[in-house]
Amino acid sequence: MNEALPDVPEVRVVGLPQLTSGFDLVDRLDLPMHLKVHGPLEPLGGEQLARLSERINLRGRGGAGFPFHKKLRSVAETAIKRGVRPVVVVNGSEDEPACRKDTVLINRAPHLILDGALLCAEAMGARTLVVGVTRESTQRSMEAALAERGLNNGRRSALRARVQRNPVRMVTGAAASLIRSIDGGPAIPPGRKTSASKNGVGGAPTLLSNAETFAQLAIAARIGPERYGNTGLYDEPGTVMLTVSGAVARPMVIEVPTGVPLRYVLQLAGAPPVPQGVLTGGYHGKWIDAATVNEAVVSRNSLDAVGGSLGAGAILPISQNTCPLGESLMVAKWLAEESANQCGPCYLGLPAAARGLEDILNGGGPAALEAVKQVAKNVKRRGACSHPDGSAMFLESTVKAFTDDLAAHVMGNGCGRPVEGVLPLFEGGQTPTGIPGGGGEENGPSRQEIFVDWTLCRGHGLCADLLPEVFQLGADGFPTVAQAQVPRRAEDKALRAVRRCPALALRIEEGAASKAPSRNLPVLSQGRGRRALGR
Repeated sequence: MNEALPDVPEVRVVGLPQLTSGFDLVDRLDLPMHLKVHGPLEPLGGEQLARLSERINLRGRGGAGFPFHKKLRSVAETAIKRGVRPVVVVNGSEDEPACRKDTVLINRAPHLILDGALLCAEAMGARTLVVGVTRESTQRSMEAALAERGLNNGRRSALRARVQRNPVRMVTGAAASLIRSIDGGPAIPPGRKTSASKNGVGGAPTLLSNAETFAQLAIAARIGPERYGNTGLYDEPGTVMLTVSGAVARPMVIEVPTGVPLRYVLQLAGAPPVPQGVLTGGYHGKWIDAATVNEAVVSRNSLDAVGGSLGAGAILPISQNTCPLGESLMVAKWLAEESANQCGPCYLGLPAAARGLEDILNGGGPAALEAVKQVAKNVKRRGACSHPDGSAMFLESTVKAFTDDLAAHVMGNGCGRPVEGVLPLFEGGQTPTGIPGGGGEENGPSRQEIFVDWTLCRGHGLCADLLPEVFQLGADGFPTVAQAQVPRRAEDKALRAVRRCPALALRIEEGAASKAPSRNLPVLSQGRGRRALGR
């Protein structure tokens, strides 16, 4: 159940290989073998690269699908306008349990990715290149590739290049998280939405894109837009890397030309002939049913048209013998655990949505269904990164796709099918430590308790705005709790709530679990007055 995919699963190709050229010869293409397989690569100017990207309609392959030529031009124009050198960042942070395409490329064809990144760096005059990874295998492979090219992070290097290793977390893959970690901060979103093209690493304009995107650019630069366009669809030429898992006999990463029928890809992986549903795009993606699978081809536009999503390139069928809501619930719980714990829509909304889906499965009735729909609606477009939006899309798609099963659980005694755990999650449900939500110090036992003095509280509601982890307001506008433990990650916010309470109705006391006096919040009692609280 929920078996973890290996870093490098079986790799297949439909038609002539491009990104996977040479995979039949060696396990990893070092620099000499890479040059034998792909040949040399001539440098191109910045506008040449932009025109090439535009002609082949190259879009980011990490999920968002942003046009690469627009990103390239934006970075170059900002760098020229400000008179600074841009930075190039390869995002190889593939942290979704169902995705391995970028991990395969980094492990087996790292120089193809570097080709594309170095083309951009040279064309724009960049002097810094960073490759973000999260796995030990990808770190080893990319560091070896940099060494094979004689690239390093030395101050005297014409191009300073290095690998940035971050924890394996869903939010780590966000562009803002990777940039923040490169600048020395934690690998979590900064709490505000910024444009890397305008203000990225060290404040410089930064060209950040997915590993496969740079590899596709390298292929197109070698063979030209005409030959590149001979493969795949007219409006989406080239190939696509997919990770196929779930209820399949052979989980695999597969390179296919755009336009290949989705049912053929599923057949190659040994999926059920008539799947109950197929999750497209990964755990921030959408479900489609068996009938829709027969209409879809592998392309961004086709999948969008039938209600699916290409997303991060993950394709996950489930069989008729498993409960789709139960399978989705396991993913929903994992998505909630992957929160960066920074904003209410993510930290509070996603667990609430998972609990609501669980209530549906347990016979919660129409009220539970409406609660899930409302939570998903409230979460969207309110977070500091795309994680709550993607998770809400997954939940809404689940509710929409499996109406018969939903009715059986909401109105009856359930669908009667077991939960087999066919959608891959990380082995043992373990979550790496080191950032909020990952089991590090900030998620240790609570060290403080916060109290409401009802003789003073006037129902201003400021505590709920500042400390939603603890306080919610009842129908009367007053906090619903009088005493609560303060999560470690919220200690600073708790102190802020105490200081800003207009009625001085809050106080914090040291909890029994406290073992670190130097970091404790001050113990504030009602009798200390305004001077002790204000700054």
